[in-house]
Amino acid sequence: MKQLESLFKSYTGFPARSITELPSSGSNRRYFRMEGEQGSLIGTLGSCKEENKAFIVIAEHFRKQGLPVPGVYAHSRDLSCYLQQDLGDRILYNAVEEGRSRGNYSPGEKSLLFKALEALPALQFKGAQGLDFSVCYPQPEFDERMVSFDLNYFKYCFLKATGLDFSEIKLENDFRKMSAVLLRDASETFLYRDFQARNVMLVNDEPYFIDFQGGRKGPIYYDVASFIWQAKANYSDELKEELLSAYLKALRQYTPVAEKHFYGQLRHFILFRTLQVLGAYGFRGYFEKKPHFLQSVPYAIDNLRKLLKEPFTEYPYLSSLLLELTRMRQYSDMDKERKLQVTVCSFAYKKGIPNDLSGNGGGYVFDCRGLENPGKFEHFRHFTGEDQEVIRFMEEDGGVKGFLEHAYLLMDTHVQRYIERKFNHLMCCFGCTGGQHRSVYCARHMAEYLAKKYDIRVHLYHRELDLEIDY
Repeated sequence: MKQLESLFKSYTGFPARSITELPSSGSNRRYFRMEGEQGSLIGTLGSCKEENKAFIVIAEHFRKQGLPVPGVYAHSRDLSCYLQQDLGDRILYNAVEEGRSRGNYSPGEKSLLFKALEALPALQFKGAQGLDFSVCYPQPEFDERMVSFDLNYFKYCFLKATGLDFSEIKLENDFRKMSAVLLRDASETFLYRDFQARNVMLVNDEPYFIDFQGGRKGPIYYDVASFIWQAKANYSDELKEELLSAYLKALRQYTPVAEKHFYGQLRHFILFRTLQVLGAYGFRGYFEKKPHFLQSVPYAIDNLRKLLKEPFTEYPYLSSLLLELTRMRQYSDMDKERKLQVTVCSFAYKKGIPNDLSGNGGGYVFDCRGLENPGKFEHFRHFTGEDQEVIRFMEEDGGVKGFLEHAYLLMDTHVQRYIERKFNHLMCCFGCTGGQHRSVYCARHMAEYLAKKYDIRVHLYHRELDLEIDY
């Protein structure tokens, strides 16, 4: 600490009037806001001098490239400490906290997220131009050894700690297959490695980037997966698509994009990053006894659960093992306790309004009998609202669109408030004469709308068809 104080005095010409230690996350670096006669600087103490050197050199290079990162003004001769620009206290993660807690982000919050993603290609491409990757710590490039380290991190620090039985030989075989897939797109780009909302500072609502000392040469997909599938971000599927679209638009300024290939390759990096994150949570939580890291595990497991809805045929044993992991009681129960469930039901009025089996009562009942009825035509009587013939009939009439838009608005208000108040169940029913056509069509569309927009559990129940679907 004395060395940092001496560095501050040497650089500014005055001793620090006050020194306040700032919160740190998972690293061993310590940060201090140091106030002096001419303003404040952030002093950093890091036990790993090679890592400190990587940050200092990369930051200087990024600044020369015109990228928004803090300036490094001075460092000790032995690189154990350095002084950097004070960007303030506004972190993107905190700035969008309300949206994260309610599972629905406001236009202003989305704008901040889009800015961060739109700036990423510049870091990846301009940041790589002329950068001496040999300075990167602990390795200059994302390679097979780095992939192996992260996958073994997951295996030994998380998977073994769960008590789940598995074959290490079969798992290792699939790990090698994954490594080959991840490394098949070599590129001369900068891989940030820890690109997430906690590492984005906001200065006048513009993003500045920090904690890139673990960066190296590597593929662009990793950082996209890190940001959009960050465990506790609570982005809906709809918002994920919007964020990806914003990133791809910015990416095209630097390279042509084959979208089908991009999305296919990205999916593997989302899986890889999720496993790496679980390994980190396991190490910090189970071994370092930091319980707040374990609180993030259900969120990462939920990402895994959604991802595995489409199996990874390239890694059959790994896929089956991960599916078993997501079904372990400690994770499935935590997921049920944490998330709002919305039950969407179609029914026939002549058989009565469905009971709310949760015991809460309430919710919405929408009467679809004012819509044009396909059931009065002989041709449609053997079809249901799940069939294309009825779907076309409903949509050609046009009235159902306005009807559902009003229903969506009402449900939006309720879902957002229920999430904020930590309620666990909401019911939404659509009734028509026979419970076969109009109500089925509307219930299906409501279920899909909610499942795509919110990070909630949606259960669709067509009562008269005896059909149930979970989203």
